[in-house]
Parts: sequence; C-alpha cells; structure tokens
Amino acid sequence: MNLDHVYAVILAGGGGTRLWPKSRTKTPKQFLRLTGRNTMIQYAAQRMSKIVPWSRIIVVTNSLYFDEVKKLLPEVPTENIVAEPEKRDTALAMLVGALFAKSFDPDAIVINGASDHIITNDAEYVTVMKSAIQVASGNQYLVTVGITPSYATSAFGYIKIGTDLQKLEHGLSLFKVDSFTEKPHISTARAFIATGRYFWNANMYVWSAAALQEAFKKHLPVLYEATLHLTTLSPAEFQAALPKIYAQAETISIDYAISEKANNLVLIPGDFGWNDVGDWKVVYDLAKKDEHNNALVSEKHELKTVLINSTGNLVYANGKLVALVGVENYTIIDTPEILMICPISRTQDVKKVVELLKSEEKSEYL
Repeated sequence: MNLDHVYAVILAGGGGTRLWPKSRTKTPKQFLRLTGRNTMIQYAAQRMSKIVPWSRIIVVTNSLYFDEVKKLLPEVPTENIVAEPEKRDTALAMLVGALFAKSFDPDAIVINGASDHIITNDAEYVTVMKSAIQVASGNQYLVTVGITPSYATSAFGYIKIGTDLQKLEHGLSLFKVDSFTEKPHISTARAFIATGRYFWNANMYVWSAAALQEAFKKHLPVLYEATLHLTTLSPAEFQAALPKIYAQAETISIDYAISEKANNLVLIPGDFGWNDVGDWKVVYDLAKKDEHNNALVSEKHELKTVLINSTGNLVYANGKLVALVGVENYTIIDTPEILMICPISRTQDVKKVVELLKSEEKSEYL
C-alpha cells in the first residue's frame, strides 16, 4: 500500500475534567502518565509513527500547551505543532489539521486520533487504519472507525450501521453509517448493543483533506470560505492566519457539524483494546494491582505507601507517604494543592466538583 500521501493529526486541545485534580487547565490528561512510563500523548504519537513518518505527524493543540508538546514530542517537527488561539471543539480542529496537511500535499489523506486515548493492540490498530486509508484514498468516503461495544455505557456516543457495503482485507467490513446517538441513557445503550448494529463513537476519522473540505463546503459553508486560503500558506503564515478565523468561528463538534449530516460517511469496526480513560475508575481498571487489588500510581517519584487491611483502592501521589487503614474501594488522588477522595464507584461525579469550582470562580483549583 502506498502511504506517501498519508498524514496523522493528533488532537491535543485539553479536557479530562473527570480526572481532576491531576487533569487541570495547565496539565490536561494527555500530558499525564496514567497507564505507563510515557504520557498519553507520547503513546498516541508513537502509535501513529507506526503508520506514517514523524515528519508527517501534525499536532493540533491549544497555544497554552505548545511548549509542552514540543518538549514531549521532539521527533515531531516544530512547524507541525499547530497552536489553536481559542477552543472551538473538534470540527475546526480537524479541519485545520487536514488543511495543514493539504498545504504540504494536495492529495493528503488524514488519520485523526486523540492524544488521550489508550489502545492496547497497536498491531490491530495499524491494520484497521490501513484499511480505512485504502477506503478514503479510493473515493470520496469519509471513514469513521467504530469501536465494538464491550458493555453498555452512557459515557460514549453510539453509531448505528446500515448497509454492508463491502468486505475488506483481514476480515474487516465496510458499512454505511445510518445514524448517531449522543451518550444515550443506559437502558437505551443496552438495547443498542443487543441489536449488534451499534458501535462506540471514538472520533477516529480517516479522510482525504479534499473530501473533508467538500463536506464543510456543503454543511458549514461559512467556515469553508474562511479557511479556503490556508492551503496556500507556509507553516508560519498558516499559524498567523488562525486568530482571525478562530475569533469568528462557532464552537461545534465534528459529529454535529459534519458526521450527522454527511451522506458519504462509512464505518469500519475496530477491535484493538480502545479506551478513552475517561475517569479514575478506568485508570484503576487499567493499572497493575498488588495482591490486595490496590492500584498504586505515581508520576515521577517512587510511591511510598503503608496499607493495612485495605483493598481495591487507587492511590495516586508523588513523593508523599500515603497510609491507609481499613479503606476499601476508594480513589485517593494527592497533588501539592489538592487532595481528592471518593469511592471508585463514584468517579464519574468528580466532574461535579469541577463544575462547582467553576461556579464559585475558584480558577486557581481548575
């Protein structure tokens, strides 16, 4: 397969409020070591480098994080780090990434990936992505890779498949996309999974830059016109043109802007151990456990703990001695400024703390 026109775009804009207080405005979750020795963004880039050379990896990030991305990913050319002047959600970020690739290559095919997701089977990921590249290269399809649901959850959006279009290599199939449902109620999610026609939406898209432009021309023409000139610019000129575009652009996700409206969207199922590491329970589930099912995590220092009659806990601390006596199934997250404790079963509710701090304008803790 010819991959000479393929580029990878990694979205690294921030987020992760359910992983507060480690994930904060200055240190969003993609810059944390949650599941191993490397940060989430480093794992994402290393995975992409198995498909494209480092010179064709593009990172779209917030201007606040430019220096951190540059430090963590020295293999990525500095000019390939595109700094968004403001947050505008995934539609504009993905368009900007595709247009940056097209400014180098008019025939650019783009793989989109998040900087804060975990994939445990890189080999299968590469296989699926290469099939998606082949589909996106051969026609005007917009390709999404849907994750086969392993359980019912209301934490993810769902994609319903329609017609079976064709059989691909490696036992993969290509389906027409029928509809999207954003984070349904748990009972609805169970009903979806029972049909075998629904997949989790992981925001993994593969498309030609030209096909994405056409989609924006049809469904979001104002933004299409505002960004049309970007492909003619040098990297420095491209970056300098963004503030004016972002100041006038609406905040909208790629799903609402394009995916739910496009009639040329297709899906390839992906089974490669995907997880978005959305809250502390997921970190606990993915972490190595001791003989009492305690998960002990540290960023930089050796974790010092004394655990007596304590089981099923997640402890995340740096340098400080943490002692637990008779504690079961709790999350203990310690930072220099904040100590957060909650039952592992309630980690989805951590975002409520963030919302409360926002409402009380306590930005120093966000």
